[in-house]
Amino acid sequence: MNRTFAISAAAFLAGAALLALIVLGLGGWEWPPRFDAPGDGHEGHDMSAPATEAEREILYWRAPMDPNFTSDRPGKSPMGMDLVPVYADPAPAEREILHWRAPMDPNFISDRPGKSPMGMDLVPVYADEAASQPEGTVRIDPSFVQRIGVRTAPVERRDIAQTIRTVGTLAHNDKQIAWINTKFDGWIENVAVNYLGETVEEGQVLFDIYSPQLVTTQNEYLQAVRYAERLDASRYPDVAARAHSLVESARARLRFWDVTDEQIESLEGEQTPRRTLSVVSPVTGVVVDKMDEALDGMYVRPGMNLYKVADLTTIWVDVEIFEHQVEAMRIGQRAEVELPYVPGRPYTGFVRYLYPHFNQETRTMTVSIELANPDLTLRAGMYANVTFDVPVARNALTVPEEAVIRSGTRELVVLELSRGLFRVAEITLGASGDGVFEVRDGVGEGDRIVVSAQFLIDSESNLTQAIRALDEEPAQEETEAPAAGTAHNHH
Repeated sequence: MNRTFAISAAAFLAGAALLALIVLGLGGWEWPPRFDAPGDGHEGHDMSAPATEAEREILYWRAPMDPNFTSDRPGKSPMGMDLVPVYADPAPAEREILHWRAPMDPNFISDRPGKSPMGMDLVPVYADEAASQPEGTVRIDPSFVQRIGVRTAPVERRDIAQTIRTVGTLAHNDKQIAWINTKFDGWIENVAVNYLGETVEEGQVLFDIYSPQLVTTQNEYLQAVRYAERLDASRYPDVAARAHSLVESARARLRFWDVTDEQIESLEGEQTPRRTLSVVSPVTGVVVDKMDEALDGMYVRPGMNLYKVADLTTIWVDVEIFEHQVEAMRIGQRAEVELPYVPGRPYTGFVRYLYPHFNQETRTMTVSIELANPDLTLRAGMYANVTFDVPVARNALTVPEEAVIRSGTRELVVLELSRGLFRVAEITLGASGDGVFEVRDGVGEGDRIVVSAQFLIDSESNLTQAIRALDEEPAQEETEAPAAGTAHNHH
């Protein structure tokens, strides 16, 4: 017991002696500048200076895109973004704040901190940032640019081809259609071709016809031939020549009535006029029209169209195109034609004619295409899908269609000048096709333009210009204090 008491007393006296030495500065001891442990971030700290961001007290951490998600330590939000700290004291007022705006809606501004309509904290817009950026530009935080998915593409030169898709109707080639009729009166007999769709060859007999005029002309021809033969031995050459001229005159009359040379030679050989004469087809083709169901026994007059024969080795396709497509169409333009009921077998044709008038109801113009039809599978009246690939511009400056902002009176694009710095430029558009526009003025080759989220940047740029215009106006005295509920202004 005595031993324990002695040890405790010795320890108390040793501690008292050490404390006296420290207080009195005996033995070369000095008061240390700080009791803080080295490395804790407080060495040499001036207590009169304002606290830096690293020294401010953090209440908690929250998600930047979801204010309702909080944490007591750093980390990631459910969307994979770094959590941001929420401090107990406000940030030191080192930079002049012009106003506050919503991060996802640049048109929403306020003169004080708060929440945006989407529940996000308003971000400050500083005076030094607005003054440092060039006129007509807008500066956006690069991290915000990345979050909203801004993509850019260069302005480049390329050829532009416009694809025109339309439908058409197959029609006969008007240049290869023949109407068959007679040039004299008569009665039809022995009809050989009496059905629509029949194929006929050139020189094939269609029907026989009895005509008193034709019989009389045959007799006149035979008499002239006999008369010329008798005068061949005459001692008067002039008389023999006149006799042969009568023969040629009668032969020409038969030819004018479409009597063939073979039929005339047969008549000379037989030396007897024939009661009926065969009418033959002048072309090879298909009978596509006929005057009556049955021609046998019909009395015909000169000029009555009895058959319509079409040569189907080539066929036409009539298609309709709109007014804005007419300028790109040319004679000889290549076209791909495909029939819906024969898939996978395209036909290649060429524009042969552009009709000189428009359809007043549909505001379209008819374009005629000529197709080769060697196997005769194409028929008039069929429907077809037609595609044109029309070159509309060569070596032109182009921008993607999605990069253009149409305001109704002008076309705009957003240029990326540097990282986070953008400018809205007005451009003049030309032709379009293949998903791009030709640009005739407003940008240069190599410029980078925004192809996504450009509407947010454009609205931010308009907002910046409007604020600058207001700042340049002379300050006006306020006649009355602003209402309490007008803290937020939505432009």
